[in-house]
Amino acid sequence: MGMPGITELIIILAIVFLLFGAKRLPDLAKGLGQSITNFKAGLSEEQTEQTEQTEQTDASAQQEKRHHKTKRPSNQTISTVL
Repeated sequence: MGMPGITELIIILAIVFLLFGAKRLPDLAKGLGQSITNFKAGLSEEQTEQTEQTEQTDASAQQEKRHHKTKRPSNQTISTVL
C-alpha cells in the first residue's frame, strides 16, 4: 500500500470538486496551506523547547558534578573489610 497513483488522485480531485464546487476550492487550498504552515511552526517550537530543556539539564548536571568534586576530601582513603 503505497502512494496513490495518478488515476486515484484524479478521482479524489473530482470528488472534492463535486462536493465543494469551484468557488470554495481556492479557500480550501489556502486553509490547507495555512494549516501546514502552522503545523510546521508548532513542530519547530517544540524542537526548540526540547533543545533548551536538554541544554539546561546538561548544564545542571555539569554544575552538580563540579559541586561534588569540590566537596570530596583530597586525602580520601578506601578501607576494605575481609
